[in-house]
Amino acid sequence: MSTFGKLFRVTTYGESHCASVGAIIDGCPPGLPLAPEDVQVQLSRRRPGQSNLTTPRNEKDLVQLQSGLEHGVTLGTPIGLLVKNEDQRPHDYSETDLYPRPSHADYTYLEKYGVKASSGGGRSSARETIGRVAAGAIAEKYLKLGFGIEVVAFVSSVGKIHLPSHVAPPSLASDKDADNDDVTDALSEEFRNLLSTITREQVDAHPTRCPHHETAERMTLRIIRAKDKQDSIGGTVTCVIRNVPSGLGEPVFDKFEAALAHAMLSIPATKSFEIGSGFRGTEVPGSKHNDPFVQKTNGSLGTKTNWSGGVQGGITNGEDIYFRIGFKSPATISQPQETVQYDGTPGVLAARGRHDPCVVPRAVPIVEAMAAIVVLDQLLIQNARKTAASLLPPITTLPPTMVMPPKETLVSK
Repeated sequence: MSTFGKLFRVTTYGESHCASVGAIIDGCPPGLPLAPEDVQVQLSRRRPGQSNLTTPRNEKDLVQLQSGLEHGVTLGTPIGLLVKNEDQRPHDYSETDLYPRPSHADYTYLEKYGVKASSGGGRSSARETIGRVAAGAIAEKYLKLGFGIEVVAFVSSVGKIHLPSHVAPPSLASDKDADNDDVTDALSEEFRNLLSTITREQVDAHPTRCPHHETAERMTLRIIRAKDKQDSIGGTVTCVIRNVPSGLGEPVFDKFEAALAHAMLSIPATKSFEIGSGFRGTEVPGSKHNDPFVQKTNGSLGTKTNWSGGVQGGITNGEDIYFRIGFKSPATISQPQETVQYDGTPGVLAARGRHDPCVVPRAVPIVEAMAAIVVLDQLLIQNARKTAASLLPPITTLPPTMVMPPKETLVSK
């Protein structure tokens, strides 16, 4: 459906070439200072036409806040927002009347609904993510002001070019090393430091949004090579969420990482998701992968390595949450492709629509938005549970080891 979240609920609307796209946000707490600029900053990071590495579609993506606030403060009522589609070219898609474009949603939407948008992919277009990014910017401001939570994403690979992250890159195990369990850490010290300190200013310093300059330059050449060949290339985005309190997540079917995976894999063009050590962790025995607990300087418990990526048993443990999402190569390319028409007649399709040769640079704020929406939704759920529990008499019938010592009622920073 078009709604995500339980208490912080985001409903997006709009197709690629309709009059406008936008969202309704229900459940935003009242009293949050909010201005259009708070939302615009992320929409401007997402918008097309930012560099020669993105689609030339020229959209300003200026947001209009329609409801849910007065005098710059949220009322607690639904927030309506819209962004007009100004640079529409539906005639660029007339060939889709005859051909289901390879690896697009033309065919599947028609099969599901019996009718489809005539141009630009309709709801499957990345234009739909404007509503997500706007809602995520609102969620993020609340998280920052209320909890000091930070969300930063960056491009970690384009094609076969990867930002250095592992101590030793995963290898295809041969007969000689298949039984070798030697391992130091899933992530290099340099990459761990990057996760704990990276800022959006550093990410945006390069058009690729990769914070490692040498790797970013190689990525640029790879994207331009795909563009010059009227082709495309995929990549990955890594995201870190810092200062998330422990206790978030709803086992067993709404575990925190399950909610994250749901959010991330709902983004157009995503094909894979991993959290913490991810697939790298499958190569390491439990005796070396386990995360020993340590006492932090502030007296709370923490983990030594955080291979778990800040989540254990589906519940956040207070460590940084980090994960990675894989985006496929964009399906819209300008090369002629042999395919068939809807009636099965063979033919050659050459798409004329404007497209990104690689989506990952523009996907960064979308990933951040969905991460913020998940965290705020989980925080509101956990605080509702704790408030309800605080109204009951203290538990005195259970052993002390089964009950959390008294502390602040609400999850807080």
